[in-house]
Amino acid sequence: MAEIVANIPEYTVSEISGAVKLTLETAFGRVRVAGEITEVRRYPSGHLYFSLKDEGGKLAAVAWKPAVARLGVMPENGLAVIATGRITAYGERSTYQLIVERLDYAGEGALLARIEALRRRLAEEGLFDSARKRALPLLPRVIGVITSEQGAVIQDIRTTIKRRFPRPILLWPVPVQGEGAARRIAAAIAGFGALPAAGPIARPEVLIVARGGGSLEDLMAFNDEGVVRAAAASPIPLISAVGHESDMTLIDFAADQRAPTPTAAAEMAVPVRTELVADLAQWGVRLDSALGRLVQESRLRLERAARALPDLPGLAGMMRQRLDDRGERLWLALRAIREARRAALHGWAVRLPDPRAALAANDARLAQFFLRLGAGLERVLAASRGGARSLSWRLSPALFDSRLREARARLEGAGARLASLSPDAVLARGYALVFDASGHLLARASGIKPGSALAIRFADGTVAARAARPPGSRQERLPLVE
Repeated sequence: MAEIVANIPEYTVSEISGAVKLTLETAFGRVRVAGEITEVRRYPSGHLYFSLKDEGGKLAAVAWKPAVARLGVMPENGLAVIATGRITAYGERSTYQLIVERLDYAGEGALLARIEALRRRLAEEGLFDSARKRALPLLPRVIGVITSEQGAVIQDIRTTIKRRFPRPILLWPVPVQGEGAARRIAAAIAGFGALPAAGPIARPEVLIVARGGGSLEDLMAFNDEGVVRAAAASPIPLISAVGHESDMTLIDFAADQRAPTPTAAAEMAVPVRTELVADLAQWGVRLDSALGRLVQESRLRLERAARALPDLPGLAGMMRQRLDDRGERLWLALRAIREARRAALHGWAVRLPDPRAALAANDARLAQFFLRLGAGLERVLAASRGGARSLSWRLSPALFDSRLREARARLEGAGARLASLSPDAVLARGYALVFDASGHLLARASGIKPGSALAIRFADGTVAARAARPPGSRQERLPLVE
C-alpha cells in the first residue's frame, strides 16, 4: 500500500506562536483601547498587571516598571480609561495582551463623576466645613507660593504684590500637571507648614497654590486626594488660585480662600499700600478731630465747674475774721476760768485749820500712845519669864530618855507584828506562790488548764512547771504539776 502524503503544511508550536505574535503586532501596532480597569495587581518587580473590559470582552494588559511612572493615571479597579500601547502575544501561555504605555481618563463625564464622588466623601469627613476656614493675615511678612517656576503665573503674582504692597515671596517650584505633580504639590504644602517659626528660612504667613487655566485633565493634580488633605491640614492659611474663574477643583473647597485667578490671589494676600496710607491719614484726621472735640468739651465742663465754685478770696477772709473772733473769745474765757479757780482756792484756804494747832494735838496723841506701849511691853516680858521656867522643867534629860525608850519599844513591837504578816515569812514556813505565764498570781486550781506553763515561787527561788492531771482523774479534781 502506498504511503499517503498530506499536502497541509506542518508547523512547530514555536512557529505558530511566532506567526500569531507577528500578525498581531503587524496588524495593530500602536492602539488606543477604551475600557474599565479590573484585576489590578502590582508585583514586587514593579510591573503592573490588570485587565480592560467592556460589555463584550476582556483584554489583559501590563505596564512594565519603566513605564509606570509615565502612565499619567494610576490604574485602579473600576476606573474608565483609554489605554495607549501595542498588542503582543505571550506564546508560552497562548495569550495576547496590551503593553500599556499611557493611560487617560475615558471622557470628561467619567472624570467628573470620579471627582464628585471624592468630593462627597471628603465633605462627609468635614474637610470642607466653614468652621475650619481661617482669616488671612492683614499684612503677611512672607508669602509662600506653590506653582511652576516657568510661565506667567509666578510673574503675575510677583508683579501684583510689588504693585500693591511689596512683600518677600518664597517660591516652592512644582510641576502643575502630569505624573508626580500631585505628590509634589502635597509635599510642598506640608513642607511650608513644617518650617520652624524662628528657623533660617522665614516661614510664610500665607500660602498661594496657583496655576493657569487648562482642561479638566490638566487640572487633575489639584483634584488629587493627597493634595486636598494636605491643604486642609496646612497650619498656614492657604489661598487656592487654580485655573480660570469658571474652573473649580477640590483644593478650592479645602483652602481657606478661593481666588478666581492667580492675580486675584495676590490681591487677597496683601492690601494696597496707597489705600492703607490713605486709610491711616483718614484715621489720623478723625482722631485729631475727636481729640479736639474731647478737649473742647473738657474745657467747657471746667469753665462751668469754675463758675459754680464760691469766691475763694472772700471765703478765706471770712474764715480769717471768724478765727480772730474765736481767738479773742478763748482768751477772755481763759481769764474768767483763772479768776474763778483763784476765788475757789481762797475759800478753801480760809476753811483749813491752823497747822500749828494741828501739830500740837498730834504731839499729845503720840506721847499718850508711847505710855500705853511701855506698859504693855512690861506685861508681855513678865509672862514670858514664867513660860520659860515651865519649858525648862519639861525638857529635862531624864524625862527625855524615858520617853525615847517607850517609843523604841512600841516601834519594835510593831516591826515584829509586820514581819509575821510578810509573804516571805509565810513562804519560809513551807508555802509557795503559783503564777501563770503572764506573771499573774493564781489563787485557785479551777482556773488552770492542763498543759499551761506555770511559775512556782518558794522562799529561796522560783521554778518553772507545767500543769497536768493524773491518769483516770475526773474533771473536778485538782491538777498536778509536771
